[in-house]
Amino acid sequence: MANAKAVVEPSSPGLGKTGTGGGNPWLVLLAVSLGVIMVMLDGTVVGIANPVIQMELKASLSDLQWVTSGYLLALAVFLITAGKLGDLFGHKRVFLIGVTGFALSSIGIGLSQELADIVPGVSPVGALIGLRVLQGLFGALLQPAALALLRGAFPGEKLNQAMGAWGAIIGLSSAAGPIVGGVLVEKVSWESVFFINAPVGIVALIMGIFLIKENRVQTFARIDWLGVLLLSGAMFSLVWTIIKAPEWGWGDSTTLTFIGAFVVLIAAFIFWQSRAKQPLVPLSLFRNASISIGTLLMMMVAFAMFGAMFFLGFFFQGVHGLTPLEAGLRMLPMSAGMIVASPLAGMAIGKLGPKITMAAGLLITACSMFLMSRLSIDASFIESGLPFVLLAFGLSPVFVGATEIIVGNAPVELSGVAGGVQQSAMQVGGALGTAILGAVMAGEIADTLPGYLGPAAQAIPPAQLPLLEKAAAFGAAPPGLPQVVTDAVHHSFMDGMHLAFLVSTGVAVLTALLTLFVKAGRKSEGAPVHMG
Repeated sequence: MANAKAVVEPSSPGLGKTGTGGGNPWLVLLAVSLGVIMVMLDGTVVGIANPVIQMELKASLSDLQWVTSGYLLALAVFLITAGKLGDLFGHKRVFLIGVTGFALSSIGIGLSQELADIVPGVSPVGALIGLRVLQGLFGALLQPAALALLRGAFPGEKLNQAMGAWGAIIGLSSAAGPIVGGVLVEKVSWESVFFINAPVGIVALIMGIFLIKENRVQTFARIDWLGVLLLSGAMFSLVWTIIKAPEWGWGDSTTLTFIGAFVVLIAAFIFWQSRAKQPLVPLSLFRNASISIGTLLMMMVAFAMFGAMFFLGFFFQGVHGLTPLEAGLRMLPMSAGMIVASPLAGMAIGKLGPKITMAAGLLITACSMFLMSRLSIDASFIESGLPFVLLAFGLSPVFVGATEIIVGNAPVELSGVAGGVQQSAMQVGGALGTAILGAVMAGEIADTLPGYLGPAAQAIPPAQLPLLEKAAAFGAAPPGLPQVVTDAVHHSFMDGMHLAFLVSTGVAVLTALLTLFVKAGRKSEGAPVHMG
């Protein structure tokens, strides 16, 4: 880090005494995992709760989009900055602040109706959206700090094992989201989806205080606030464009304005980072080709994972008519697969190296996506379960390997920034997967729906056909329509889903080629990172 004196200390005097049980790295893994589990669960359970939230809070479609998008935007915009804060002020401190804030904001979300009664001029859904943004900011504090703490707790030769266990925990919590959300929403209330974070947060906070050793970079550097502003503006413009462009249209002037803003802001950020004495994200980090490629791989694995979860949720609930809980149970094969696959992926990367392991994972992912593109309209549990198992075994090596490559190749004093880069890549990749594949699917539905309607299309007013196309994107026709219309909606949805998964198949195959250029992370904490 240019012009900065940096020393990594296991315990920083200015940050208070460390806990008495800081010696066991696996207990550190457990402590930080509890905190991140809250973030991952909240990323997937809200989709299950949205219909009930809409009914109880009288929320519009735009409101529900903000409930999800506000959280995603806050995460994506603040992640790298949060990683820098951990590098400067201590990853343990930042992690504990994130856990506390996330749990408190979750409680506030569950009490949003009561808070709206207290605060004048604030509606329940407005309070919900605002608190979701706040929740995303605290979630951003958690994730880079957790990765940096793992990097400091595990010696280099055991880092692959730790990342394997980490991948299993993250994959399980993501895949379990629909099941947990379905149980809580059906049996308790939508508020309980957020209240559940309180006890988890308390346990994570207590374990973090007593089990985690503080580690930070003691430095005279200051935070690059101009860099924070430029990067945050660029990330906001990019993610907001990805989320809203399907609604606005990719050629719309508003979309083009946001794209232009992203290009200008990211160019200004890169220029400033090359001139700043103490940059937010030193560009030298990306001179390491493995870090750059690992970041792209993380985007692609998130593209595939979130895309699969998004489409199959609508497939199960819209086409099959399953309840949220039943749809979640259909995803159990992926949850079980993640538990087994992620530790195996960590061991495989340790023995075979990242190239072979990740390439194999991406090819397995491509096979899974291809099988999903062949699912029938009345697919059984076994027919849908096999691609889910393959997806778990395909994604796990890439998730574990890309994380190890990014964090393991970064200099120790930039481990928090590297963790932020890794998580930002995942959030942006997930948004890209949902938006791009959603646009592909919507276009295919618009092309095929009139043909499936046949003569019945003449009975539908032209003004109502776009509304029917929007309903078809969720796999469900509006109630009260003839069966022929419902069948047409289901078949056009299947065509759109099949095309989206064929696109994902091609992306996975092409991404496998990138693994030929990656190198394993550092094998010891003191080893230098070779740039170029």
